[in-house]
Amino acid sequence: MRIQPRDSVFVVPYKRNNNGMGAFSFSLFFFIIFSFLIFFLQAQPSSSSTHSLTGNPNFDPDIDLFGNAETLVGEEGSESHVRLTRASPSSSGFILRRKPIKFAGPTTLSTNFSFSISPDAGDGVVLILLPGERDFSFKFPGNDSFGVFVHENYVAVEFDTSKDDKWNDLNANHVGIDVGSLVSVAVANVSSMNLVLNSGEKLNAWIDYESGSKNLEVRLSKGSEPRPKNAIVSHNIDLFKIWGDQNVFLGISSSNNDNSKQVVSVYSWKVNLRNVSKTMHSEPVTLDKKIDQKGSFCTLRLLAGVIFGTGCVVLVTYVMLFMWVIFFQRHEDESLAKIPDHHPGGVRYERIDVAVDKSNSKDDEN
Repeated sequence: MRIQPRDSVFVVPYKRNNNGMGAFSFSLFFFIIFSFLIFFLQAQPSSSSTHSLTGNPNFDPDIDLFGNAETLVGEEGSESHVRLTRASPSSSGFILRRKPIKFAGPTTLSTNFSFSISPDAGDGVVLILLPGERDFSFKFPGNDSFGVFVHENYVAVEFDTSKDDKWNDLNANHVGIDVGSLVSVAVANVSSMNLVLNSGEKLNAWIDYESGSKNLEVRLSKGSEPRPKNAIVSHNIDLFKIWGDQNVFLGISSSNNDNSKQVVSVYSWKVNLRNVSKTMHSEPVTLDKKIDQKGSFCTLRLLAGVIFGTGCVVLVTYVMLFMWVIFFQRHEDESLAKIPDHHPGGVRYERIDVAVDKSNSKDDEN
C-alpha cells in the first residue's frame, strides 16, 4: 500500500496544564503577606511630630514630647534629659501625659519633676492641667507665655523668671498658681528661699492635690535636697467643681518669645494618682488600672478592625484573581485546536501531520 505524504496521523495525548492555578495560589499567598505588612506599618504611630519617653526610668512610660522638645542623651558623668526649648527665639515645647485624669471621685494627685532654667531672659516653665481631648496640641505650644494658648478653664503652676506687668507678676523669680488666667491667684517669692529659678541649677518641684481638703500645694527645693515639709505656695480649690467628670490632661510647657534664648530642661517627671475611699483609707486604689483596661479595650477594637479590614481586602482580591484566572484559562483554551466532544475528559488529542519521503515509499512497495 502506498502511503501518501501528509496523510499519516499520530494521535498524541495532551493533558491540561494546571500551572495557572499554582501561580494563582502563590500570588494569593504573596498578596496576603503584603497586605498584613501594609496594615502593620500603618498601625504604627508616626514619630514626625510626637516622640515617646518609653524606656527612660526617670519618666513615666506614658509621656509624649511635642514641639521642639527632644530627648538628649547624657554625656559622660551626666544623665539623659528632655530639653523643652532651644537657645533660640520662638522655640517652644512641652511634654504631655498620655493618660487622662478625672477628679470625679475622692482623688489625690501627686506629681514631682526636676528641671533647670538657663540664666537668660524668658518666661520659665509651667505645669498645666487642661481639660478636653488628647489631640489638643494646636492649643500649645503657642505664642503666649510658657507656650500656653487656651480659651478654656485650666489650672497651672508657673515657675516664672520674668516680671510681666500685664499679668501683675510679683517679680522675675516667683512661683504662682493660675486658674484660667496667667494672673496668679496665689504667688510666692522664690528669693525668700535663697533660690533663683533661672540660675541653671537643677531644682525639684512637688505639686500635690487632695480632693478631701481641696487644697493645692507647691513645694520647691534644690536638686540635692529632700522634699520640704512646708509648701512654698498653696491655694484652696475644688477641681471637680471646675471640670466635673471631664478628662483632664497633665503637661509641662515652656516657650521663648522673639527676644528670649532661654533653655529649659526637664530631668525627671513622675505622676502618682490615687482614688481614696471615703470609708476606707488603709489601702488606696489607683485609677490607672481602670484607665489601662479602657485603653486595652480600645486596642483590641483597633486590632479587630484591622483584621476584619484585611480579611475583606483578601476576600475581594481572591475573587478578582479567581475570575482573572478563569478568563485567562478560557482564552488559552480557545487559542488551541478544538477537540471533539467524544474524547474522554481530562485527555485531549492533537493531530500531528508527518511528511514521508516519496523515495522511501517506493522502496517499501518493492
